[in-house]
Amino acid sequence: MRDFSRRGLIGLGAGAAAAMGLAACGTQGQDDAGSGNGSGKGGPDSSNGPSRKARLIGDGSTADTGKQPYQPGRPVPLEPGETPPQFVVFSWDGAGEVGNGLFPRFLDLAKNHGAHMTFFLSGLYLLPESKKRMYLPPNNRPGASDIGYLSDEHIRATLTNVRRAWLEGHEIGTHFNGHFCGESHTSVKWWTPKQWQSEIDQAKAFVKEWKTNTGFKDLPPLPFDYERELTGGRTPCLLGQDNLLPTARKLGWRYDASSPGGRQVWPVKRQGVWDYPLQAMPFPGHSFEVLSMDYNILANQSIATTKAPPSNYPGWRTQATESYIAGFERAYKTNRAPFFIGNHFEHWNGGIYMDAVEAAFKHIAREKEKGADVRMVSFRQFTDWLDVQRPETVRKLQGLGVGQQPTGGWKQFLADRGSSSAGTPSNAA
Repeated sequence: MRDFSRRGLIGLGAGAAAAMGLAACGTQGQDDAGSGNGSGKGGPDSSNGPSRKARLIGDGSTADTGKQPYQPGRPVPLEPGETPPQFVVFSWDGAGEVGNGLFPRFLDLAKNHGAHMTFFLSGLYLLPESKKRMYLPPNNRPGASDIGYLSDEHIRATLTNVRRAWLEGHEIGTHFNGHFCGESHTSVKWWTPKQWQSEIDQAKAFVKEWKTNTGFKDLPPLPFDYERELTGGRTPCLLGQDNLLPTARKLGWRYDASSPGGRQVWPVKRQGVWDYPLQAMPFPGHSFEVLSMDYNILANQSIATTKAPPSNYPGWRTQATESYIAGFERAYKTNRAPFFIGNHFEHWNGGIYMDAVEAAFKHIAREKEKGADVRMVSFRQFTDWLDVQRPETVRKLQGLGVGQQPTGGWKQFLADRGSSSAGTPSNAA
C-alpha cells in the first residue's frame, strides 16, 4: 500500500480519479447498486406530505408543492454558554440509481434514524443518451461526458428516488454534468465563471425539462422548484472552485462543497459563500490523515483499482469504518466542528465502502438516539442554523483548531464575549 502524505492526499483530493483513470464522483451506469433532526429548538415539522396542491412548472417536469416535508424547526441562535450541537452531513455525488439498490438503501437508512442528507444530482443523469448532443460542455465537444449516460430504466429509477428523497426531507444539490477532471484544457479546473454559468444553466435545464427530453408521460413531476431548491453543489473531482464561486455568489448560492481538502474546524465564507470542504480525518494504521470521502480511502487502499483481491476487503472495510468514526469522535469530543462526509453510489471493492458508511452512520445515529445533541442534517439545513448564529459566536467557534477543546468548557468559552482565547489542544480521537 502506498502512503500518501496528508498534504499530498489533499492535493490529490477526489482528483485521484484522474490519476487512476477512474471517475471518482458519480454513478457510472456500467458499475454494480422521519422525523426532523432539530437544526433549531422549535422541533421538527411533522407533516408527511407537500403543504399544498402542486403547481406545475414549465413542461411539468417539476412542481411547486410548497414547504418541504420533514424539516427541522426554525433554527435559533445559541444561548450564551450553550454547547454547540454536533452536526454531521452525509452527501452523495451524482445521485444516480442504476439498479444496484444503493440509492433506496441509504434513503431507508436515513428514514429509519430520522436523518437527512444532501444528494448532489448530476443533471446528465436525466438526459437520454439519444439526446446527448443537447449537452454543450465547455471546452469539450457536444455530448461529451466522462461519466456514462443512463439507460431509460435507470433514468426512471433516478427520478423515482430523487422524488422520494425530497419528500422525505433531503436536499437536492448539483454535481453539474459531464464530470471532466484532470489537467487538460477540457477539465473543469480551467473553466471560467462564464463557463460555469453555462454548465449550471444546462444542469438545471436537464432537471427541469426531463419530461420533454425523455418523453416519459407516466411519472409524476419532481415535487420542487429547482430554481429555489438549488443552493449549493460539489464540482467534479473537487476542481475549479475558485472560478465557480463568483458564479455561485451571483446565483445566490449559500454554500459550496467543492474545496479539495479542509480540516475539522468550523467553516468560513469564501467570496461570500460558505465553504464546506471534505475534511482530513484520522486514518487508522497510518501517521497521515485521509479525506472524508469513500474514494479517497479507496485511493489509499487499493491504489489503482476498484476491484482489488477480495481477501483485502474485511480489513479495509474495518479501516474505513473506523476512520469515519474517529473523525466524528474527534469533533464531538472537542471543537464540535461539523463533520462532512462525501460518498458515491458505487460497489467499489465489493461494496465495502458502502458498508463502512452505513456502519459509521449507525454509530453516529446511536449516539443521537442515546441523547447526544448530534444532528444528522443536509448542507442546507446546517447552513440555516449557521446563518442565524451571532457573528461573535461564529468567530469564536472558527478560532478553535482541530482537536481543541474550548478553554474552561463551553459554558465559559461562549459566555466570555471579551476573551480572544481560542481553546486548549486535545488528543481526543
